[in-house]
Amino acid sequence: MERALATSRAAATSPLSGLRSGFRAHGQVEWIGVRPLRRGALVACETVAAAPDDGLSGDHGRGGRRAVTLIQYEHLPAIASLAGRPTVDPAILRRNLCVSGINLLALRDARFRVGGMLLEGTGLCAPCSRMNEAAILGPGGYNAMRGHGGITARVIEGGRFSLGDPVAFVALVDAGAGAAQRSLDLS
Repeated sequence: MERALATSRAAATSPLSGLRSGFRAHGQVEWIGVRPLRRGALVACETVAAAPDDGLSGDHGRGGRRAVTLIQYEHLPAIASLAGRPTVDPAILRRNLCVSGINLLALRDARFRVGGMLLEGTGLCAPCSRMNEAAILGPGGYNAMRGHGGITARVIEGGRFSLGDPVAFVALVDAGAGAAQRSLDLS
């Protein structure tokens, strides 16, 4: 256990860690959606509450590694272009949050705040086969989303968040440490 903690502290002071911790500015929540039913349409919201064990209020999912899905707002035009559409509504992409102004991939192994909640990035959010459905992106939709699917996150501290709220980096997470040792001491 001490070794894992020492490794975490060493990683936190590495030059790469310093680069990964530097952000020009906070991001912003551009769109929020929840799915009341599995495979159901997303419902746009202005404000949502979240809890560690339950995930997002009103969403069919539960807490855990995929409690919240986030997609990069700046990627919407690229997805639209690759899918042969003039625009893409975030609601059809089956993600809970659409965020601008901060690189979501840089938050994949980090803790970050969205409004009043604390999230921990847990991995990439790969597109599902439903992207190929005509009502979503149509043929080729799956490939249009590849590399643009965003990230998944778990809720560490519950809270409320709203459209326009800031998205801010908090700390790197040591992906190789055990669950009890995941948070880096950056003080």
